[in-house]
Amino acid sequence: MAQHFHQEYMAVPPVTRTYTTACVLTTIAVQLDILSPFQLYFNQSLIWKKYQLWRLFTNFTFFGTIGFNFVFNMIFTYRYCRMLEEGSFRGRTADFIMMFLFGGVLMTIIACFVNLVFLGQAFTIMLVYIWAKRNPYIRMNFFGMLNFNAPYLPWVLFGFSLLLDNSVIVDLMGIAVGHVYFYLEDVLPNIEGGVKILKTPRLLKLLFDEGEDEYGEVPDDTRPGGYNWGEDVREQQPAEQQPDQQQGDHPHQD
Repeated sequence: MAQHFHQEYMAVPPVTRTYTTACVLTTIAVQLDILSPFQLYFNQSLIWKKYQLWRLFTNFTFFGTIGFNFVFNMIFTYRYCRMLEEGSFRGRTADFIMMFLFGGVLMTIIACFVNLVFLGQAFTIMLVYIWAKRNPYIRMNFFGMLNFNAPYLPWVLFGFSLLLDNSVIVDLMGIAVGHVYFYLEDVLPNIEGGVKILKTPRLLKLLFDEGEDEYGEVPDDTRPGGYNWGEDVREQQPAEQQPDQQQGDHPHQD
């Protein structure tokens, strides 16, 4: 059992594994009173005047005490972080880390002007937004009640936050930062006269991209999550429209 768990754990791509593990361990440490949320939250004065630089990172890893909100956020974080890493960022770990850094820095700058002290949920929405924009034709099913195309998923989560009376600033920040990244990375370089502004430093590529492609694409029926909470639903096409599958070839993903 322990060996099987270890194998499954190590099969998770490295960035997703590291980030979700940090989130879970941080929450457990708070739950056991080893750490206090007051030691983790984003506070400009304590960061720059008291040199408590860890707050720049820990405010992204705490999602509240263990409960429905924590489980909900961790499912979405794990699911969409992994699908991005195994999908459009497959074999590009350095670029994926660059996306993390870009999103984290931009959210930190925004947090200096708005009253937000924990940015993990906004970061999750950013991941969802980028995945959704890169998978515009995937059909989603939310709680078995709503069916829609993937790009609407961040806005469905925004509406869900409204229903739960949560702070919608978190969702809006995640959507805004995700859109800025998507535009700079996927839109601007591909328009006439466009340029690529976001460039991954060579050092990151040397450190993380050597010997890549270790993690293959996860089959659709074994994708992380396995819940209807934003799960993708593909409509089956007639057999005559699937020549590759008729020949026995079984060739996902924002």
